[in-house]
Amino acid sequence: MTIRPILFALLLFVAGAVGGAAVLGLQSLRPADAAGGDVRGYLLAHPEVIPEAMEALRDRESAKAVAANRAAIVDPFPGAVGGNPKGDVTVVAYMDYACGYCRASLPALAELVRGDPGVRIVYRELPILSAESKTAAEWSLAAAEQGKFMAFHEALYAAGRPSEASIAAAAAAAGLDRVRAAAVARSEPVAAEIARNLKVAGAVGMSGTPSWVIGDRVASGAIGYDALVAAVKAARVKG
Repeated sequence: MTIRPILFALLLFVAGAVGGAAVLGLQSLRPADAAGGDVRGYLLAHPEVIPEAMEALRDRESAKAVAANRAAIVDPFPGAVGGNPKGDVTVVAYMDYACGYCRASLPALAELVRGDPGVRIVYRELPILSAESKTAAEWSLAAAEQGKFMAFHEALYAAGRPSEASIAAAAAAAGLDRVRAAAVARSEPVAAEIARNLKVAGAVGMSGTPSWVIGDRVASGAIGYDALVAAVKAARVKG
């Protein structure tokens, strides 16, 4: 029996990605078996290594993409920061004001900041759900320019889905200079920030909002407090 080269390559990747049993399995193959049925047999006998290997591959590729876009990810739009601005671990949150899962993630982020004084939160606007999302993102960055990002951010999420009325109410609650904010919201730096976030989200493989970059790991969805703590701990260990 012959075997396609891609199958042998998969086993080689499995061995490198998950080690242990896969390595032992590969070492047990005689040279002549590399083109025979033993490779297929090993994969059939140990199918659990395949999803583990694919997950390892995704993590490896996303880590490369994060490294290639590091500055665009962790360097915030001025003012769009929470937690400790000089923290040793940065949690980057890509959010859309029309996203219910983003709203549901706010308590976990608040708890994380309360419990870990070394965490910096960088908020990145990723308006993908509606036209109102984009308007809300623009006004959020305008609030950041006035040093009132968190006040606007919290007020708008508390109001529900973004609309002309809810954005105006959040701007009033945050105490924004409306004329100045309207000009900044339409400015080139704001447009460039949103375009950059959309580009980076695609480059690192984000699948929706909220999405997170913590250390060199990318995750999407409302991952919860425990997962945030674990990711921060892992990033801190890696340094």
